[in-house]
Amino acid sequence: MTVIDHWPVEVSLREEDRETRAEARLAKDGLEISGHGLARRNPDDREVTEIGEQIAAARALSDLAHKLLSAAAGEIEGITHERARLHM
Repeated sequence: MTVIDHWPVEVSLREEDRETRAEARLAKDGLEISGHGLARRNPDDREVTEIGEQIAAARALSDLAHKLLSAAAGEIEGITHERARLHM
């Protein structure tokens, strides 16, 4: 497999009370997009930090993916002057 590019994504996590917040950031050649995710622990649930981190990070990455796809659609529309229909 030939690697043609490398896009590093950074995920930052913060925990406060029963909430874990995540931010996923992609910065590449002037393109800067970030996605956000939140996980809330039910007061009756045991505190397992890793689970909240995984859920918040997954939601942040999903948000980032949707924003990246929307940005690509905007670029396609700018070139073709037609509505782009991209699906996840």
